[in-house]
Amino acid sequence: MTGRPTLNQRRRDATRLEIARNAAELFAERGAEAVTAEEIALACGISLRTFYRYFSVKEDAVAPLLAAGGQRWVLLFAESSAELPVREALERSAVESLTPPDDQAAEAMHWTRDLLRDPSLADVWQRVHGDSEERLREVIASRCPHGTDALEIRLAAAAATTAIRVALEEWAFSQAPTSGPGSPQELGARCMRELTAGLHLWALVS
Repeated sequence: MTGRPTLNQRRRDATRLEIARNAAELFAERGAEAVTAEEIALACGISLRTFYRYFSVKEDAVAPLLAAGGQRWVLLFAESSAELPVREALERSAVESLTPPDDQAAEAMHWTRDLLRDPSLADVWQRVHGDSEERLREVIASRCPHGTDALEIRLAAAAATTAIRVALEEWAFSQAPTSGPGSPQELGARCMRELTAGLHLWALVS
């Protein structure tokens, strides 16, 4: 499908995100292993059957929340000026996506910290970043001149996504705030520069 999502799709997405927020709050308070799918459904005001229409296992319920930042990052990169070199555009969009624009986003960032500290959610976190890397690879490819080495594009997407993953994990296991020294955006910019320094692709302008 292309174009604007349908009303039903927007409703489904909103429901998934609402379930994710409730699951994240419960997981952050007690740990994912101690929370049941029934408790998540009850917190959302939905039936257990409805919960399982959206998620096959309880751990997957937080995937939309964990994925939201990466989706915003890729979108910001896709919408950035074509006059910027790929590296600069990607770093700017990463820093912006890691900077909470309001109190709700800051709260979600704190939930992310708690979720990343939970070892039972490691598989979900890895899958989220795998999906993000694939989306990023497609957008990077669309900005590159025809004939650009496909391996270079793949390496760029992998390095950039890894930079953000490492930055968030480093922040999650620290006591740093959501802004300033040691924050996700500060670590994200640093990791991006260091992990992508040797890639020729970053100098390209689409």
